[in-house]
Amino acid sequence: MKYWQHDKDMKGWMYILLCSNGQYYTGSTNDLKRRMQQHQNGEGANFTKKNLPVELVYCEEFQRIDEAFYREKQVQGWSRKKKEALIKGEHNKLHELSECKNATHYKNAPSASPE
Repeated sequence: MKYWQHDKDMKGWMYILLCSNGQYYTGSTNDLKRRMQQHQNGEGANFTKKNLPVELVYCEEFQRIDEAFYREKQVQGWSRKKKEALIKGEHNKLHELSECKNATHYKNAPSASPE
């Protein structure tokens, strides 16, 4: 890295791990190989440390680490089904899985019947 380069200008990765408890962990890093070693050695996040071993099931590469961090935060808020669609490459399902399914949501409320 050049001395004048800012951290946000470094390449980044967003990744999803499958933990031994069956849950997903979403993270971001500028060095995916090193970060995976840290997770496997129990030096990563507390969540992964308690749920070893972990398996890398998905990753995306970005030109800048701040883009990877933004994507991490986006995917962290997703449902399990939506994360699994991303992992499986079922991109056509992502929009559908984003829609609110609550009965009180305006799209799902019973429409007024014409009199």
